[in-house]
Amino acid sequence: MVDHRKPLAPQVAALGLGAPGFVFSTTQTGQHLTGIIGLIAPQGRFGLIDDPAELNGMLFKLKAISLHWELMFTRSLFGTPDMAEQGKLLNEVAKLVDAGRIRSTATDVAGKINAATLRRVHAQIESGTARGKIVLEGF
Repeated sequence: MVDHRKPLAPQVAALGLGAPGFVFSTTQTGQHLTGIIGLIAPQGRFGLIDDPAELNGMLFKLKAISLHWELMFTRSLFGTPDMAEQGKLLNEVAKLVDAGRIRSTATDVAGKINAATLRRVHAQIESGTARGKIVLEGF
């Protein structure tokens, strides 16, 4: 387990698995970028889905790390020739979920959506201690 509130590179090194060739960042990339660059293998691949305020591409140069930004709706927004692939990917993920091979990142069902629940969940997210996705019900 890696604690994202502590320096990443020494924790990953302590796992004894070697430098990862692939790193995927889903949140707070700007906060973790220096640590990620430190831990990723030379010629590694770095993917992200969030929107850091700044991203210095020069940090990737020394290790020749490629940068891959993912946005679920790029194909449909731009009508790319491979637009149908999105449906295929989603169908494959659904099959893997149904088969129990992958599972949701949902870790907490917070209950019915109302002001009190929203305040509690928002405070948890702001604290930096939330893990996975928090589900709100009753829309």
